[in-house]
Amino acid sequence: MRPVILATFSVRIDPGAERMAFDSALDVGAPLVIANLMMLPPYPTTIMLAREYATLPHEEDLEAVRATALRASELGIGTELLRISSRRPFAALVELISERRPSLVVLGPDIRRSPRWQLRLAARRVRRQTDCLIWIAPGD
Repeated sequence: MRPVILATFSVRIDPGAERMAFDSALDVGAPLVIANLMMLPPYPTTIMLAREYATLPHEEDLEAVRATALRASELGIGTELLRISSRRPFAALVELISERRPSLVVLGPDIRRSPRWQLRLAARRVRRQTDCLIWIAPGD
């Protein structure tokens, strides 16, 4: 069974996107893959990375993303939560889509907590480089 992928970018998931992903997975009996993509700073050494990464202004909203995974699991949806750190998070998303061949990709970061350009860029990249069905969280 091809999964449904619900992707966010280090922020909590939009409630509408969560509903869409859950309903889609339940309708077809598909597993849900929640992909939390994080920008990994391009530092030359691991020691620098560990020191500097801890002081980034944008912290991951991991507990909210975990809560989404728990809600899906409680509904009986087979759920996998992936935390993907990459210097190229959109390329990592495209790679995940290519590997998993999902029936639907839901781009669902809460846009009140994430820049709109990030969602637009991710949607453009997924549309151009994959052949899957995509649903994008609506703006305000």
